[in-house]
Amino acid sequence: MKTKVLFPILVTSIVSTMAIYFFLDTSYEKSIRAKYHYEMGEYQEAYSLAKEAFDLDVYNRMASTIMAQSTTSLKYVRYINMGKKYMREINKIATHEYITAQDRAKMRIICEIMISSYIKLAPSVITDKKLIKQASEYNNRFKKLYEKVDK
Repeated sequence: MKTKVLFPILVTSIVSTMAIYFFLDTSYEKSIRAKYHYEMGEYQEAYSLAKEAFDLDVYNRMASTIMAQSTTSLKYVRYINMGKKYMREINKIATHEYITAQDRAKMRIICEIMISSYIKLAPSVITDKKLIKQASEYNNRFKKLYEKVDK
């Protein structure tokens, strides 16, 4: 009978001690904040907090994981922003009455840059699906444009 009572009390006290440590340790507190920012799509802030947490405790796997995931997501965000910028440039060129050979070459180079940049992106299991989809859409647009410009 004593074991039936003693064992749950022992387990509860161990779990409580671990929870208190987890919430009082500065490194893990920063990791939790970093996870929140990551889930909210604030990847730069998540990376900064995770890096601080990792610097405090190099054994903090949560911080390490969030740093890696934030880095991956930031690559996607940069690719998408670059795609938006280049699409604006291409649309500006497309409004000209006549597209010169120089303009076609510029569009071809832009497309090559974006297509090769997309190949370097490597999503992970928890990378935001919206980011992956958006990047894929830009990649498809640049591929189609490249086919038209390369003729």
